[in-house]
Amino acid sequence: MSDDYDDYDRPQPVAVGAPRGRMSRLERVRARRYRNRRRVFGAAAAALLVVVVLAAVFLGAKLFGGSGEYSGEGKDDVVIQVHDGDSTTQIGQTLREANVVSNVKGFVDAAKDNSAIAAIQPGFYELRTEMSAAAAVQRLADPKNRVGKLVIPEGRQLDDVAEVGSGKVTDGIFTLISKATCVDLNGQRKCVPAEDLRRAAELTAPAELKVPGWATQPVAALGNNHRRLEGLVAPGAWNVDPGGTPQQILATLIDESAAHYVNGGLLDTAAAMNMSPYQILIVGSLVQREAKPHDFAKVARVIYNRLAEPQRLEFDSTVNYPLDRQEVATTDADRAQVTPWNTYASEGLPTTPICSPGDEALAAAERPEPGDWLYFVTVDTDGTTLFTRDYQQHLANIELARHNGVLDSAR
Repeated sequence: MSDDYDDYDRPQPVAVGAPRGRMSRLERVRARRYRNRRRVFGAAAAALLVVVVLAAVFLGAKLFGGSGEYSGEGKDDVVIQVHDGDSTTQIGQTLREANVVSNVKGFVDAAKDNSAIAAIQPGFYELRTEMSAAAAVQRLADPKNRVGKLVIPEGRQLDDVAEVGSGKVTDGIFTLISKATCVDLNGQRKCVPAEDLRRAAELTAPAELKVPGWATQPVAALGNNHRRLEGLVAPGAWNVDPGGTPQQILATLIDESAAHYVNGGLLDTAAAMNMSPYQILIVGSLVQREAKPHDFAKVARVIYNRLAEPQRLEFDSTVNYPLDRQEVATTDADRAQVTPWNTYASEGLPTTPICSPGDEALAAAERPEPGDWLYFVTVDTDGTTLFTRDYQQHLANIELARHNGVLDSAR
């Protein structure tokens, strides 16, 4: 192929616009300004990038390692919460946010292979600000630094109950909660008073107290009476935030208790029995107060049989309840008082539960033992209880109870 052919086949440049001449003075000035601005902006951007990188390095070192570790046993008392399922790193982040430790990595390293930290229970713990990582681990691992532990026995009611004769007082749920909130911070004892909890129960809207939908109507119907929350705080072991307000504490307990009841099948059972969950909770509370565990299911059947008759329940426990006392045999005057709970004076179930029923009592209310009994009476000090449908036989059982010196009143 010839050179002429090569020149013909090669793509030729195409000129666009008018031919360019020499730059004018104005154009050269503008070009210099543009180049200067680009250099300035580039330098500023580079400087900013350096600052960002240095800040990230500093914060990363502060949070996850590096120098600046706190030392010693710390300064001010502080309460932190360990949530269910928290990893060691998550606990370290909580401690860092509360200024207990200076960084997360130091705590994780100090807690490595510590069996107590690996098995730590959810709850609230008292530590100190600006502690060494090792000191923080040591305090967390010591059970005595756990605070806010609340244990509610089965059958407790909101208010304290006095035992007639002995004068012994059994702590109610408000008192138990109050004691669980007590913590010593920097030499000062701090507690949420039981009276403040009672006031919150009276004045706080049911929705703000996390009252479940299935209990909202009966709770609202009782107005500002604190007993409207009876039974909604379930027995068991709970964690209470010592720094929480009375409203927050009650709302948390009611919300967690409602979940406990639902997980136990309360709603499904209620639907199957054509009753409301709240009514079954009331029956469970009566069973809890009226019987020993081995008779729970039979007493539940007596309650349902009487309701079906219809026949008044006539339980002394419902008379004692608003009086905040425990007495085996109530007086005629007490039984004559018309209250929302007195089942001598009114037919049907009490307005609210009369205590917090345990799982066994609630299970009996959900699955009563088959039988036609209408009456029961405890006839000896061993707790033997006789059940019958025949009233004359019931009277004979009462005489046996009197002969044996048992003071439980007949039903």
